[in-house]
Amino acid sequence: MSRVIAIVNQKGGVGKTTTAVNLAASLAFAERKTLLIDLDPQGNATTALGIDRTQIKDKKSVYHALIGQATLKEILLPTEVDGLLLAPADTHLAGAEIELVTAFSRESKLRQALEEVRAEFDYILIDCPPSIGLLSVNALTAADGYLVPLQTQYFALEGLSQLLRTADLIRQNLNPKLEEEGIVLTMQSYDRLSHEIEKDARANLGDRVLQTVIPKNVKLSESPSHGKPILLYDPSSKGCVAYFDLAKEILSRHQAKPVPPPFSHGKTESVGISSGV
Repeated sequence: MSRVIAIVNQKGGVGKTTTAVNLAASLAFAERKTLLIDLDPQGNATTALGIDRTQIKDKKSVYHALIGQATLKEILLPTEVDGLLLAPADTHLAGAEIELVTAFSRESKLRQALEEVRAEFDYILIDCPPSIGLLSVNALTAADGYLVPLQTQYFALEGLSQLLRTADLIRQNLNPKLEEEGIVLTMQSYDRLSHEIEKDARANLGDRVLQTVIPKNVKLSESPSHGKPILLYDPSSKGCVAYFDLAKEILSRHQAKPVPPPFSHGKTESVGISSGV
């Protein structure tokens, strides 16, 4: 069975889309067939994977799958990463929340759309918009778990309790199987404050905070403008190594079998990662 993970945080600029794109690419690199669903009307995950939103085939996107004008399988696009497919977003998605307000079973539209493709993937990641609206509710209703990127900056913990309460409400009313995948610290700089925030987060949240920390990294910031995930843009960067580590941590949490060779010496060297990293 595949695992569906919503990448969610109602705050913008916390590394949510960066995490969705690069975790998806890293899981595909680990030979897990992966689907990334761009559920953010800004469509940043779509452009970060080199897809021109104005050239989406037949002008169909995840919006059309949500409102029943296309199946999810019909809108899927290949990416430069073997084993990674994309359900793209375009400007139509901005109106989806309004259009779905009066729809029957409006919170479950994405879950219904996923039914025909779920068995074809090992992992399905959903890049949510930076708000807790109907699109994010759809993602959490469809998901098995949710991953929260948390920036290691002042006020980072503000709003987290609201997000966790929303997840609890969805678990109680819409999706009883929803699990907390964890909280991943992102955009960590080398200053004292950033490390103090990490220390406070781990002290207050305990094991809910994943071991992997994503650093603030110039190459990570540059790669979306080139339409490439970091493993294709600069595989030797610290950002790439961190997302490989995050993928390994996610894999180890869900599978009894060990993480396979893709992260070992031979294959990682082929993209510039040495086994000593």
